[in-house]
Amino acid sequence: MRLGLNGSVAPQDRPAPHTLAPGRIGASGIVFFALAASAPFTVVTTTIPAAYARGVRVVPLAFAALGVVLVMFAAGYVAVARRAPNAGALYTIIARGLGRPIGVGAAWIALLSYNALQISLYGLVGTAAEPLLRSWLGVAVPWWTVAAVCWLIVALCGLLRVEIVAALLSLLVLGEVAVLAGFGAADLLDPAGGGITAGTLEPAPVSALDLPAIGLLLVVAALAFVGVETTAAYGEEARGPRRALSRSTYWAVGVTAVLYTGMAWAASVAAGPDRIAAESGARGSDLVFDQAAARLAPWAVTLGRVLLLTGLLAAMISLHHTIARYTFALGRERVLPARLGRTGRRTSAPRAGSLVQSVVAGLVLGACVYLGLGPDTRILHRLGVGGGLGVILLLLGASLGALLFLNRHPAGEGVWSRFVAPALATVAFGTLAYLAYANLPALLGVAAHDPLVRTVPAVFAAELVLGVLYAVVLRGAAPVAYAGLGLGGTAAVVTPRVPQPRDPGAHRPERING
Repeated sequence: MRLGLNGSVAPQDRPAPHTLAPGRIGASGIVFFALAASAPFTVVTTTIPAAYARGVRVVPLAFAALGVVLVMFAAGYVAVARRAPNAGALYTIIARGLGRPIGVGAAWIALLSYNALQISLYGLVGTAAEPLLRSWLGVAVPWWTVAAVCWLIVALCGLLRVEIVAALLSLLVLGEVAVLAGFGAADLLDPAGGGITAGTLEPAPVSALDLPAIGLLLVVAALAFVGVETTAAYGEEARGPRRALSRSTYWAVGVTAVLYTGMAWAASVAAGPDRIAAESGARGSDLVFDQAAARLAPWAVTLGRVLLLTGLLAAMISLHHTIARYTFALGRERVLPARLGRTGRRTSAPRAGSLVQSVVAGLVLGACVYLGLGPDTRILHRLGVGGGLGVILLLLGASLGALLFLNRHPAGEGVWSRFVAPALATVAFGTLAYLAYANLPALLGVAAHDPLVRTVPAVFAAELVLGVLYAVVLRGAAPVAYAGLGLGGTAAVVTPRVPQPRDPGAHRPERING
């Protein structure tokens, strides 16, 4: 990149004007992207039974508490994101609040974390498809066959216009939410013992609480919400971005919190507060389906299993689009190769970023197949946990970044969104990050002395350090590109006016006396 005489980018060196198309998606479309990324059916069938199996009765309260934390986070998150919508989302907020070098490190953590999350779902989708395909075809289908089909669908969706993908996700997500609501209603209308007892509403006394288990439960609940923070990635393409970002973020948080809290409570009502732990431990991910089978027609259970499968596909598509937009934003700002900051001429989709993510996911899946690895080896599960932990670190950084940025540039923001909410969210996510580190062996399913326990935080630390070093090098090598970090690659460069020397021969006006 050549610089002009005043430090600006020379016109002939500016990239082609390929940008994300504004005004193509409304607030409802962004909500469906966020809800799809959080994979609600998967959370209800896996996270809730696993939490109850540990003997903790306050699972609904844990989800409700995390919903409150995310509402506080959303106040500062939206206040920063709507000022200048950017596909970089969390990276942009961290860069503006904590500085460009830390922002670049956070951007690399974001790419690593969201890729790990998305790739881990390919193992889950293979496992979820097994009972359906066995009952329909009468044969066992290898998990990687289903994963390959899903990979192809995700790759194709990544090249489509964003409003087309939003319409597809709206159908899939509405189906998930409707069936889950039906399952929950059936549980509440036919409770164990013939009535809803006070034990399903009252938590255990404080003296009976297992505090380490509560800490682990809060981390697991936080991981279940991962995805709702992706709304800002679509701000550049939103219709009325300031209003759309605010509405979509709060709606995504609210719907997810109510759904998780309600389904956790319904499961306890259906089994009974004294038996929910035993039944969750015995049935595992089949708990929700078994409870539905006892109360609903068989076709409803089959429909639920199908929607679990399509819900995983929707999550992969949504995360793929989030990753593609992060890649686009970083390419546009020269953190990644500039070619990644281009979009398709016809679709205005971040085509280069989409293709790169598809290639990365395909290579990882191909390596798993070649090495004979599968979902039963827990490799993909650990990828998902590691990716979720990375997002928690990003939420911590974004909360602190919003707190610092908004108090440096309040621009009319109230005390709640400028100080109180971001400060409380920072404390909450800092606590969750500590609890996650303390419970890392349990989350990963390994022994306390396993090398993986040290490897996961070391990888995040290395990503952060390398990102900071890269930003420092960029500051010296390309100061204009460095100045545009977190700003969409375009910085306002003000060139001071240089006073011109006087010409001794120039005419000077005569002084008129008296």
